[in-house]
Amino acid sequence: MASVACIGECMVELRQAQGGQSSGQSAGQGGGLYSRGFGGDTLNTAVYLARLEIKVDYLTALGDDALSDEMIAAWTSEGVGTRRVARLAGKLPGLYMIQLDAKGERQFFHWRDSAAARQLMDLPETNELLNSLMSYDIIYLSAITLSIYDAAGRERLFAAIKRARLLGTRFVFDTNFRARGWPDRDVAREVFAAAFGAADIVLTSTEDLLALYPGESQDQLMARIPSPELVFRLAEPVSLLRFHGATHEVRAEPMTKPVVDTTAAGDSFAAAYIAARLAGSDPVEAAQAGHRLASLVICYSGAIIPGYAMPPKKRHRPATSRQATK
Repeated sequence: MASVACIGECMVELRQAQGGQSSGQSAGQGGGLYSRGFGGDTLNTAVYLARLEIKVDYLTALGDDALSDEMIAAWTSEGVGTRRVARLAGKLPGLYMIQLDAKGERQFFHWRDSAAARQLMDLPETNELLNSLMSYDIIYLSAITLSIYDAAGRERLFAAIKRARLLGTRFVFDTNFRARGWPDRDVAREVFAAAFGAADIVLTSTEDLLALYPGESQDQLMARIPSPELVFRLAEPVSLLRFHGATHEVRAEPMTKPVVDTTAAGDSFAAAYIAARLAGSDPVEAAQAGHRLASLVICYSGAIIPGYAMPPKKRHRPATSRQATK
């Protein structure tokens, strides 16, 4: 069975509750009610991969606190493997807060500087964890993942990915760019270039790349990415795919329900794309699957939609492990 290693960080999530302010608060005072959950871009992708019946492990570090225990229990209940999760005594997970506007667009506030996940590349068990990457068919991580490690940590991770690729593991890089996670854009551009050069598949968007390379044309942005397989999501619900030296356009089907919350649109797209490629679909079919799941996810509040809302499973052509995405 094909397997995926998702690397990243899950945080405690405080989400602004729908409705008005809490009792005793006027509209001008701010604040209000918040619900607590868990979230993180690569964790969201891992959950959707598990729901799509892909064997997936989440690689991260957590504390030894009750909130970290809750995270482990929640991931396990979703079918996400936790054997590669390091537990650090006295540490805590990071925290972030989401506020939504009337159109469902998000604003994030983070408290994560001392989070356990930031130490993942500097632990006694780090070498064992990195060596385990060779046992997976796909390694998936995002630019957010890379932003939480220092330069030495990123170097260790890239070296491990290169070793794994020699044995047939494929590296999927999602550009999910958040400027606040980087000391400056020059550092981000340097790290992105290294990831582009190592990746077998790059999942990106005009939103991410224009933030790093302002003013560049679509062709210029795509030319920056040498990977053999590229998924380039435009501002409209369209993806441009480049593989086997040709470019293809894939349009999402028209929305039939209102957009409620755009959280995890890209994360769920990535999961459906990877799952379809592992199951033997070509990139065009995989992008269609990605658009279908993302279009469904944004019709619900929160990153992870209810299990009953997941689309019916689609049969794909059988694929051989390690060869499915080639």
